[in-house]
Amino acid sequence: MTYFSAVRINPLRAASRKLLANPRAMHGAVIGGLADYSAAERTLWRVDTSNPRRPTLLVVTESKPDWTHVVEQAGWPDADGAHCDVYDYEPVLNSLKPGQNFAFLVTANPVHSVLRQRANTERRTTRTGLRTADAQLAWFAQRAGGWGFELAADSLRVSASERLSFAKNGRGPKVTLTTATFEGSLRVTDPDALAQALRSGLGPAKAYGCGLLTLSPATV
Repeated sequence: MTYFSAVRINPLRAASRKLLANPRAMHGAVIGGLADYSAAERTLWRVDTSNPRRPTLLVVTESKPDWTHVVEQAGWPDADGAHCDVYDYEPVLNSLKPGQNFAFLVTANPVHSVLRQRANTERRTTRTGLRTADAQLAWFAQRAGGWGFELAADSLRVSASERLSFAKNGRGPKVTLTTATFEGSLRVTDPDALAQALRSGLGPAKAYGCGLLTLSPATV
């Protein structure tokens, strides 16, 4: 099974500010919602900040989650309305057909491999974040076919780019990531590949809020 969740976050609470500022902390909160979590389970998450005063935590999981702890610590536990929604994602994934058109949004970690020569002649390949919009757009466009879709002409854009730096375990060396939020329009070419991309995410750094692709009806 695959589940899609949307959890309302209150950005004024102290616990919320910690989660929103540190992707490692948010990842821990996501894992905390899975009773039988193991490292083999794929999880994706992203914070939707289209309304900065009402951010929403979006999560894709393989097992059914319980977000009570997030609502109580970082939401509006005593307010009216739905605090979180958890959906069976399989009907959506199984409904994909070749030729369907969607608008999409994803925050990803576009990278390229760099071969580094050390003083002792050891060679090592490391991944480095792509920082220019042109390089980020090329990274995404080159991989679209493998993710099961083709891009509508001139639709792909980078709507936000950010360089994040945060402590991995609360202390010690920091993790540094370059993220890019991609938006545009797509046409489904391979429903199975696209369903897998929606389940498993796009690119690296998934533990830190990257890779969760969302689709919405295409606008004419």
